[in-house]
Amino acid sequence: MTTTQDTQDFAGYVASLPRVLAGAAALFRDARGRVLLVEPNYREGWALPGGTVESDEGESPRDGARRETAEEIGLDRPLGRLLAVDWVRTPGVPPLVAYLYDGGVLGEDELRAIRLQEEELLSWRLVEREEITAHLPGSLGRRVLAALDVLADGSGTAELEDGRRVH
Repeated sequence: MTTTQDTQDFAGYVASLPRVLAGAAALFRDARGRVLLVEPNYREGWALPGGTVESDEGESPRDGARRETAEEIGLDRPLGRLLAVDWVRTPGVPPLVAYLYDGGVLGEDELRAIRLQEEELLSWRLVEREEITAHLPGSLGRRVLAALDVLADGSGTAELEDGRRVH
């Protein structure tokens, strides 16, 4: 039987643990292999469809990526395999574990069906591999390139640190 003191001790222990954020996104491509990017209205630059995993509600990274994709671009579809997981360090911010799933290849009808979440996004575009790091600098760009390599060579999930492959 658990006592009130046991519950308080456990809650205190959990509160003392290091904090880690979790994010999840989907990598969608068109038939030519171009990558779908979205333009947020709350910060500069481009991103992938995705966002924060609502882990306090029990959401998994896969479910978070699917939910965020449905919210942001209006496409609710099962995601493929995990392509990359990235441990991202940013000074002054808790570390982020970023999961990147295969969203698959979108046909013309699916591309026409994209509906942006106006509260968060300004636009979307398809970008060639060679242009990825110009639109997605830093660890995100490296993460996308690693995921594209996984898709191209059929290898297993890429384990990354700050977008650089460690395994």
